[in-house]
Amino acid sequence: MDLKKLLTPFTAWGNITKDPVTIKDPLNERPGADRYRGFHKNDTELCIGCGTCEVICENEAIDLVPISDSKDGDSGLRPMIDYGRCCWCALCVDICTTNSLALSNEYTWVSTDPEDFRYVPGVDKKDWDNNEKGWKKPDNYEFYSLNRVHMDELSPEQRSDSFIEMMKGYSKEQAQQEADRCVECGICTATCPAHMGIPEYIKAIRNDDLEEGLRILYDTNPLPEICGRICTHKCETVCSMGHKGDPISIRWLKRYIADQNPSEKYKEILEVENLQSKDKKVAIIGSGPSGLSAAHYLVLMGYEVKIFEKLAAAGGMMRYGIPEYRLPYDQIDKDINYILSLGVEIEYNVNIGTDITLDQLGKDYDAVFSGTGLHLGRSTGIPGSDNKHVYASPDLLRWVVEGKEFEVPESVVVIGGGNVAMDITRTMARLQMAKYGKVQVIATALEKEENLPADREEVVEAREEGCDVNAGWAPQSVEIVDGVPTGLHVVKCNSLFDGEGRFNPQCDMDAKEFWKGTMIIESIGQGMDLSYLSEEFKKKLKFGPRGRVETDEYFQTGVEWFYMGGDIIEGPDVIHGIANGHKAAVGIDMMLNPEKN
Repeated sequence: MDLKKLLTPFTAWGNITKDPVTIKDPLNERPGADRYRGFHKNDTELCIGCGTCEVICENEAIDLVPISDSKDGDSGLRPMIDYGRCCWCALCVDICTTNSLALSNEYTWVSTDPEDFRYVPGVDKKDWDNNEKGWKKPDNYEFYSLNRVHMDELSPEQRSDSFIEMMKGYSKEQAQQEADRCVECGICTATCPAHMGIPEYIKAIRNDDLEEGLRILYDTNPLPEICGRICTHKCETVCSMGHKGDPISIRWLKRYIADQNPSEKYKEILEVENLQSKDKKVAIIGSGPSGLSAAHYLVLMGYEVKIFEKLAAAGGMMRYGIPEYRLPYDQIDKDINYILSLGVEIEYNVNIGTDITLDQLGKDYDAVFSGTGLHLGRSTGIPGSDNKHVYASPDLLRWVVEGKEFEVPESVVVIGGGNVAMDITRTMARLQMAKYGKVQVIATALEKEENLPADREEVVEAREEGCDVNAGWAPQSVEIVDGVPTGLHVVKCNSLFDGEGRFNPQCDMDAKEFWKGTMIIESIGQGMDLSYLSEEFKKKLKFGPRGRVETDEYFQTGVEWFYMGGDIIEGPDVIHGIANGHKAAVGIDMMLNPEKN
């Protein structure tokens, strides 16, 4: 016999010198062990009401109940425990995505009212709320991976002079591995402007049923290829998995579904056939995300739909404002061509207001929806900004798409720190690299590094590609020599807002820099062009803050047949535009078919 096994029983003699544990009042004092699984505690400040505890409980001992108004990332619900069902298995604690749930080591509770044993931990105060003993999730103990699956991309060297798409997409194995991290809480759906069925389409990926995934996408989003690449993914900012690790790559999973389904099978997969016309016509102004979305849902409802587009191709700012390395043209066309295949017509190079008036559209069509977007650049108004060599970023980005020739200088300064500023910064860098074999682009923004409005990956990737991004500087003037810019004068910006939260930049006028650049590009935001609204027509509308037309919940204006949506009303981003277009289509249908109300 093994000597260790032989001697093990005798180790118990070591306890002979220890003081015995005596419970003097066993009826009232029966403490549980330090890690005993007793009654629940919940830190309601950490809890987001995601419901993973409710789903995992096999005894159905947990119900989510409302305790406050919901907000982004918080459902406003909290778990109520039924101790007639609870078996203290602690699965709810182990799966909790925010570590808000725990079990005290209290296990005795006497009451004659059975309803007392159904309570909301953390809300219904209990004696053991501050008891630190009991069961907590052990460190490094997770049911799901906290790290998102990395998507492969082109290296900075591969992409620095190329407009080829830099993100390569997920493989089947990568997509399913990432989908496995989802706890199906639904917080993302509540936050998404289009309220997409995110847990459902992620589940379809796990089940390898990508046709079902596509059907779920198209319920609320007819631009999945586009949105799967450039969506602002507000859903990911509230993902419950992001409280302890990386949020689920919801946008990339959406892209995976769209990429894997061939467009020629869309009608079959989505079961679209024999669309019947209601003999009523709707005009759409602009073929951006809101216009395309409205057109998609209206044609499915049976309306004759025609889009009037000012430019030579459809897509709006998705095509003319986002570089091809982020959103390839063929992927834009895949989404748009499917919508056109349903019977939607687009007339290009039509300028509403001159080629055809809005009033005439109102006479020729039963309803009109306008989603004309934000195509005008804003100016800083600093001295020298009116020089012809000071450009607006939307103009340059559009020229690149149109193939319009313009001088690519050896040195460029971009004013702005948002995503559009990063787009033009990286676009000019690519053009410089292709022409000169080197990059000399400086981007400057008022905001400090940690507050830059651009997505963090955009800033990082710009620097990887040789661009210089300088945060916390305020533009003062463009230096002009012989009619041509030579650079930008800036001073250090210490703060943007005053004590009352108003925009009021404060600068150190003694901390100065001069950045050389023979081209200055302003990218501090975009404005809307409402010149197609005559002065007489404007009198029928109500305007709100920042000159935006006010609409009702279905985006109907003060003119019964006229609807407006997208960036000119809400946003700016693609997913808001898609949601606006969808809801406007519902509103137009209700207006033209009042029996539906």
